[in-house]
Amino acid sequence: MIGQTDRTDILIVGSGAAGLTLALRAADFSKVTVLSKSDLREGATFYAQGGIAAVLDEKDSLESHIEDTFNAGVGLCNPDVVRHMISRGAEAVEWLLRQGVPFTTKTNEGKNHSINPDSAKLSSLHLTQEGGHSHRRIIHATDATGKAVFETLRERAAEHPNIKLVEECMAVDLITQCDNDGKRKCVGLYVFNHKSRKVDVIQAKFVALATGGASKTYLYTSNPDGASGDGIAMAWRAGCRVANMEFNQFHPTCLYHPHAKSFLISEALRGEGAMLELSDGTRFMSKFDKRGELAPRDIVARAIDHEMKRSGCDCVYLNITHRQPSFITSHFPNIYERCLKFGIDITKDRIPVVPAAHYTCGGVVINERGETDIDNLYAIGETSCSGLHGANRMASNSLLECFLVAFGAASSISEKIRSVCFSTSIPEWDESEVTNSDDEVLVSHNWDEIRRLMWNFVGIVRSSKRLKMADRRIKTLREEIRDYYRKNRVTIDNLELRNIALVAELVIKCALKRQESRGLHYIIDYPKTEEEAKDTVLSPLTSPRN
Repeated sequence: MIGQTDRTDILIVGSGAAGLTLALRAADFSKVTVLSKSDLREGATFYAQGGIAAVLDEKDSLESHIEDTFNAGVGLCNPDVVRHMISRGAEAVEWLLRQGVPFTTKTNEGKNHSINPDSAKLSSLHLTQEGGHSHRRIIHATDATGKAVFETLRERAAEHPNIKLVEECMAVDLITQCDNDGKRKCVGLYVFNHKSRKVDVIQAKFVALATGGASKTYLYTSNPDGASGDGIAMAWRAGCRVANMEFNQFHPTCLYHPHAKSFLISEALRGEGAMLELSDGTRFMSKFDKRGELAPRDIVARAIDHEMKRSGCDCVYLNITHRQPSFITSHFPNIYERCLKFGIDITKDRIPVVPAAHYTCGGVVINERGETDIDNLYAIGETSCSGLHGANRMASNSLLECFLVAFGAASSISEKIRSVCFSTSIPEWDESEVTNSDDEVLVSHNWDEIRRLMWNFVGIVRSSKRLKMADRRIKTLREEIRDYYRKNRVTIDNLELRNIALVAELVIKCALKRQESRGLHYIIDYPKTEEEAKDTVLSPLTSPRN
C-alpha cells in the first residue's frame, strides 16, 4: 500500500518485463517502488507467447538480424540503436538465465517441462523462427515465454528488500518542476488508489514510465484491458515529444470466436509451418509476398484484411493439422488448451483468425538509455519510441528492447542518483471543485465511439478522407472528455478514457502528416514509399491543443 504522501528513489509505473527489469537492475543502489494499476500480471508481458530475438546460432549473424530488422522497419529504424540492441542480445538472454527464466532447450524441446536455469547455457537453448526473420533466433519457453519471464522476474522482485510492489493504483499525472536554469524535471506522480478512491502523491527522484502500449484505442485488440496508452498520454501532457504514433501493428492472427477475448495465436505456429487459408482451403499469402506466411506482420495483416473484404468472410483460417499431434501439443500447449476450450482441436481443426491491434511502434521519444525530454523521467518498453522498430516491429524484438533499454536506464540513474534530491514542495491533489459523476454512461459511450472510430477510420488500410473525418470527430470528443474530467472526481474509467482520447488524437495527427505508405501505415491516397525515411515527431510545445 501507499500512503497519502510517500517517497521512493525510483518510481516505476508498470509491472511488465521493462518495469521489473529496471527494478531489479536498480534495487542494489536505490529504493524502488513498482506501481501496477491492477493485478501485477495484467500487462502485455504475461500474455506474450513468442519469445526473445537474439543471435545465438553459429549459422546466424548479427548482420543478418540487423538487416532483417531494417527490412521489417522499412528503412525507418535508427541504425545506431538497432546495432546497439542486437549486438547485446546474448547479454540480455544470459541475464535472464541468471534470474532463473525456464527457457526451452534443445534437450527438452517437444516436452512439457522446463530446464534447470542453473545448468543452462546459451548454446543449449532451443531456437524457433518467426515472420521477418531469416534464421532461427527466437528463444522461448514453449508458447508462453512472457508468462515465464514475468513470473520469474516478479518472484525475484518480491524477494528483494529494496523493491516494493504496489497493486491497484493508477498513475494520474506526472509532477514536474523547473530548476534554476528553467529546465523541467520530474519530481513525482499523482496516483489514484483504487481502494481508498483518493488521489495520493508519491515523491520520487526518478520516474520511469513502463505502462505498455495503446492498442486499447482500437475496437479489436490482442492486448489486455490496461493497454490504454497511459504513459504516452502522461508524458505528452508533461511536455515530452512523441514520434511515429501512426505505426500501430496489427497482429495478423488473433483467435476469432465470440467468447475468446483478446487471445493471440502466436506467430511461432507459422514459423513451424502453419498455413493461412480461405474458407475453401485455398492458400493466399504467396500472392502478396514471396515469403508467404513468414512475411512481416504488416504484409500478412494487410493480406488477410484484403481477402476478408474481397470475399466478405468474417475470418481466415490457420492450418497446422499437417504436423503430428504430439508435435503440436508439445510445442504449443497453451494455444492447444485454450482453443480446445472453445471447441477447436488444433491437431484436427483449422483455427479461425482475424487481425487485431497488437503493438504500438511509436511512443515517447527516448535515447538508448530511456531518457526523455524531461530530466529524471524515463520511458521504457512499448511506451517509448527508441528507434529500434521503425515503421514495423519485427517479431520478438520487443522483449529484447524491454530488457536492454531497462539496462541502460538503470545505468543512467546510477550515475545521477547521488546528485538528485527530493523536491521540497509538491502540491497536494485538489478536488475541491469536483463532484461525483451522475452520468457514467457518457464515459462508456465515448470509450466505445473512440475505439470504433479508430478501427473504422485509422485501421489497417487508411485514406486521407477517413483520417480527416477521424480528426474532426476526435477533437469534439476530446472537448467533451476534458469537460467531464474537470467537473468529476477521477475514476479508473474516466482516467483511461482521457488517455485513449489523447493517444487517438496523436495517432491521427501522425497519420495525417505521413503522406506516403510505409510499413504499418498504408494509405490509399499515397501508395508509394518515399525514398527518404523520416520520423513523424510531434511536440506539445508547438501543438495548439494539449
